[in-house]
Amino acid sequence: MTAGFLHFSILFGVLSVCSGSRLRQEDSPPRIVEHPSDLIVSKGEPATLNCKAEGRPTPTVEWYKDGERVETDKEDPRSHRMLLPTGSLFFLRIVHGRKSKPDEGVYVCVARNYLGEAVSHNASLEVASKCSLSL
Repeated sequence: MTAGFLHFSILFGVLSVCSGSRLRQEDSPPRIVEHPSDLIVSKGEPATLNCKAEGRPTPTVEWYKDGERVETDKEDPRSHRMLLPTGSLFFLRIVHGRKSKPDEGVYVCVARNYLGEAVSHNASLEVASKCSLSL
């Protein structure tokens, strides 16, 4: 044999192949292990849409709102949205105006690696309306 060695063992009926002392793991497609939930948030307040994905290699996560890709601070430093290391989408403040409602909508996160992609459940983000009651 050459410089390296292989070691085969059977433990609990599972065949494992070790190269040296390191176990070889198989790659796996992404899967969503934490889906985002619907949110109702006041204008100007921070918010987080959670998403966590697993897979090997570690999947990349992108967010889509109403079918359009969401830009985060990495693409636009002026953005008020950040992609957290976990894959969650963090809003520094919810933006909502009379004519423009850029944060309100239906969101999904998509996790990808070379073996495929996984799409989360839909999550609605609504901006709480401030109603005034006059007597």
